[in-house]
Amino acid sequence: MEDTAHFLTEDQEQTLIAAIRKAEKNTSGEIRIHIEKHTEKGALERGIAIFKALRMHRTKQRNGVLLYIATQSRKFAIVGDRGIHHIVPDNFWDTETEMVLTHFKSGAYLKGLEQAVLDVGEKLKHFFPYQRNDVNELSDQISKG
Repeated sequence: MEDTAHFLTEDQEQTLIAAIRKAEKNTSGEIRIHIEKHTEKGALERGIAIFKALRMHRTKQRNGVLLYIATQSRKFAIVGDRGIHHIVPDNFWDTETEMVLTHFKSGAYLKGLEQAVLDVGEKLKHFFPYQRNDVNELSDQISKG
């Protein structure tokens, strides 16, 4: 993986933002992506810290999902809030993580992240369908650290 400035192009970032919006169109759930260069911590531990820093735990139904990437540290994690974490199948997060990492190994960062966003969106749609008057509680923009 690379540093955050070269990890994705601006066009690729816009493609991911569009995927987030598409995924969230059918669910009350919230999806975010955070990219940073380096972490000394484990991917999941750092992902949880970023999840909290982005205030993703403050959604009404506790159904936010974060895709966390540390480019130079070569770390990736998916963090789901308690509203979604306990109701998806046990292997869902692991399966999605493995799919993303498989794409990352071949340099297909955009493809892996886009597929994960859409897959997570489908799970959120199943458990947290779109509600009339649903409000987008979190930014769809990719955050960077």
